[in-house]
Amino acid sequence: MKTILVILFYSIACAPNAMAQQGSSDPKTEKQSTPTMCPMHDAHSQMNERGEKAMGFSQSATTHHFFLKPDGGIIQVEANDPADATNRAEIRMHLQHIAHAFQTGDFEIPMFVHDTVPPGVPEMKRLQKEIRYTFEESSHGGRVVISSANKDAVAAIHNFLRFQIEEHTTGDAMK
Repeated sequence: MKTILVILFYSIACAPNAMAQQGSSDPKTEKQSTPTMCPMHDAHSQMNERGEKAMGFSQSATTHHFFLKPDGGIIQVEANDPADATNRAEIRMHLQHIAHAFQTGDFEIPMFVHDTVPPGVPEMKRLQKEIRYTFEESSHGGRVVISSANKDAVAAIHNFLRFQIEEHTTGDAMK
């Protein structure tokens, strides 16, 4: 179902681009043009390419999820194939690194992957001593549990996770 929704989203988003490529209906005046890729698809593909470089595992063979909780949230990544020991190990290594990096205020990886400073990052850096990042293994990968008792930190965590949900088109709940 998620795949169908993603395809539908890109089809709708790219429809104006495809229609513009069709040009005139008169074959005498129609110019031959080179098809261009939908900008939204291209941006998502580029993000996935940067993600593979930064995270060290296949973006297409794994699934990201981002969950909001009253005290923070969860970043979860799992191998799509339960027998995929290679990606499972890479996911775990990456998420352990992320938990440590975020705890020290280092958000270079998400800034590289998304080619921007994600919302919430400046506040999460400023409030780093108020936030706890804990790595947990799961059967197909792992997760980073992010928690805080500080309401401003929780708001920043939620902004960061909502951005991730949108960018990775996970379909996870935004509340």
